[in-house]
Amino acid sequence: MPSTSSYEPSVDDVAQWADELQALHARIAPRFERAEPRRRALAYLHGLLSHAERKNGWQLAEEAGEGTPDGMQRLLNASRWDVDAVRDDLVAYVREQLADPAAILVIDETGFLKKGTKSAGVQRQYSGTAGRRENCQVGVFVTYSSLVPAQTQVLVDRELYLPQDWAEDGPRRREAGVPDDVVFATKPELAQRMLARVRAAGLPAAWVTGDSVYGGSGPLRDWLEAQHQPYVLAIAKNDGVDLPYGKTAMHVSAQEIAQYALAPHDWQRLSAGDGSKGPRLYDWAFVRLAAPSAAGFEQALLIRRPLDAPHDPKKLAYYLTYAPVGTLFETLIAVAGRRWTIEESIEAAKGEVGLDHYEVRHYHGWYRHMTLAMLALAYLAVVRARVPGAAGKRGILWLSSVS
Repeated sequence: MPSTSSYEPSVDDVAQWADELQALHARIAPRFERAEPRRRALAYLHGLLSHAERKNGWQLAEEAGEGTPDGMQRLLNASRWDVDAVRDDLVAYVREQLADPAAILVIDETGFLKKGTKSAGVQRQYSGTAGRRENCQVGVFVTYSSLVPAQTQVLVDRELYLPQDWAEDGPRRREAGVPDDVVFATKPELAQRMLARVRAAGLPAAWVTGDSVYGGSGPLRDWLEAQHQPYVLAIAKNDGVDLPYGKTAMHVSAQEIAQYALAPHDWQRLSAGDGSKGPRLYDWAFVRLAAPSAAGFEQALLIRRPLDAPHDPKKLAYYLTYAPVGTLFETLIAVAGRRWTIEESIEAAKGEVGLDHYEVRHYHGWYRHMTLAMLALAYLAVVRARVPGAAGKRGILWLSSVS
């Protein structure tokens, strides 16, 4: 079996990749009312998969042999097609090609830096991309992180976060094309909406994980527990948990447990998964919490301590877990470690298929570009999973012959 570094695609490989893209386009073709945008959607996908340095309207038009970006802009802004149906086709494609009963659904947001004030949802707000407050749009995403047929991460849903100031500004909403039925929703509410869609679509997943924006949401956790959906969610140090106390429970902060309820022998050194430099080792503590209402499940607090700062309480990280009784400590840690796969997915989508290269201001234009970019990323994941030894290969140059 050829290694990833030595793999050279054959003519048959390239033909199969091209056939796969044609078949994927045929799957979404009925979502377009007219032939012209239907054809242009394929050209858009080709452009997203191309060598073009920037995947904006001008560059995609050049890749398609067109002199102006008008057609590509029309596809995103004016053509009649059902973007949510294409999103559903994307999830069905992932279910058919990459389904893994042990998969993890990872939720997170990312910022898209913008100039001006006209783009839907743009304002000065925290951007994880920049690590500070910037003028940006924020999108909330769900990644499907699977291990079969190969280790794969793909984005499967997206929602544009509309800040409350935007949601309450009628003239501004109308100028940006925000539909009347779109109301303010928090990021955890957007996440729940997407997770519900993924579940309804039958995409199997054993776990849900996310950072403290989502772990700190009681309504989201309650909803997951009502679905009997196991999770490992980060929480803030001040978030409260219920510690067993006799026949009742005592509500205390995660930080207080770390300070007062742990002995030196409670810490175990375990890997949260492999990184670029080998196993990501931390010291971990496991604290069983009060039993949840659902039979057969248990709740616990995971505390992570870095090896290079074992006595610095500011360096501790906390995770609330909800899992079937008897779940191994190591399994919970592995799920916590896979939370970073969504950052890899978003980074790959930005670098490989131009997730952040769009130049649209309207609300529905954002969803259309995001959905087509996510579809292109899923296509790459499916093709890579079939290449011997190449499931984890990064970059699109080796796969560019399809375009």
